Amino acid sequence: MILYEYPFNERIRTYLRLEHLFRRLGELVPSESALSHHYALVTIFEIMDVAARADLKADVMRDLDKHKNVFNGYRGNPAIAEAVLDQVVGQLERNFATLNGVAGKAGQALTENEWLMSIRSRAGIPAGTCEFDLPAYYAWQHRSAASRRADLERWSATLSPLAESIYLLLKLLRDADVPYKVIATGGHFQQNLPQGRSFQLLRLRIDPALGLIPEISGNRLMVSVRMMRHEADRLHPSTDDAAFELTLCA
Repeated sequence: MILYEYPFNERIRTYLRLEHLFRRLGELVPSESALSHHYALVTIFEIMDVAARADLKADVMRDLDKHKNVFNGYRGNPAIAEAVLDQVVGQLERNFATLNGVAGKAGQALTENEWLMSIRSRAGIPAGTCEFDLPAYYAWQHRSAASRRADLERWSATLSPLAESIYLLLKLLRDADVPYKVIATGGHFQQNLPQGRSFQLLRLRIDPALGLIPEISGNRLMVSVRMMRHEADRLHPSTDDAAFELTLCA
């Protein structure tokens, strides 16, 4: 099954983008290749760009605190395992405290590294990090894989508190609701959203054997899915009935 996710607001959109970048970074850093380590460093710069929004850290901390208050409200409920509840609340509190202890925006400590910032200023230029532009960076790429990896892990560590908080918040959001099966009749599905609930994320799972690509749109009132087929280097609307799983996470 292929999973597609669609955010209903800009805050969740930012969280998903950061999660994507953190996962990419996690795969690139352990590599032995200098090229992979180059793209790991570029990914760190991309994370800094996405996280540059002044209120992002406050949003994440607010969401952590909101979840903690919700979970604490379950205390005394006989249907809730207190040990599991304590574990989740403790994790939320630890993430809040760790993120609160980071000065400024994510990666702000890296902006004080002039060598890194010289690479960052060239990384957005096509082939801007060639050896004749940045000889010191070229020399760094010829160090041992272990040495480069140690540097990348040290630089990435400044972003870890944000990464762990984003992972936790998205996990709690995804686990909050269960999937149900629906059918796109004639290749199209539309559903009005129940009032009184503020949905934040749509999750759609579809069998890749169907050869269909969902184009999703939505707002606080309704969601719409149009099934498309990729043929002759173009996307064409499908008119076939198609079953898929849908989850609306509030």
